[in-house]
Amino acid sequence: APSIRLSPAARSLFDQPLAIAVQGLGPRQQVTLRTSLRDETRELFQASARYQAGDDGELDLARCPALPGGSFSGLEPMGLLWALQPEKPFWRLVKRDVQSPFLLQLEVFEGHGERHGRLLAQAQHERAFLRDGVRRIPVREGRIRATLFLPP
Repeated sequence: APSIRLSPAARSLFDQPLAIAVQGLGPRQQVTLRTSLRDETRELFQASARYQAGDDGELDLARCPALPGGSFSGLEPMGLLWALQPEKPFWRLVKRDVQSPFLLQLEVFEGHGERHGRLLAQAQHERAFLRDGVRRIPVREGRIRATLFLPP
């Protein structure tokens, strides 16, 4: 059965590269990958890309270019993250509470149609803004308002 392989596996920092691969596909199988996340106001952001697995049934976004027809095309290993678009026009992805991560959903669908085919695999990944152990200290001194982040 197809599965999504992420590196780092379950959690990464928001500015850290995320390697995405799908294994267990058929040779040269056509699939559509979709990412989605909801911001802090619950607005939906999505991106999708069409791919064709290699002869070995493996799809590594660092080596396989996205085919035309999705949110982007070409060799873009992080395309499914930078191409996220809001469902609501003119909405922007903004993070106000850096202490909680965004939860990224990844899905693999069969085929390239406008309507997604059968769901083959799915995974979740947290995109965090603070490394574990970082302390957040609000600063209020006279007219100064700031936040101090201290490493462990």
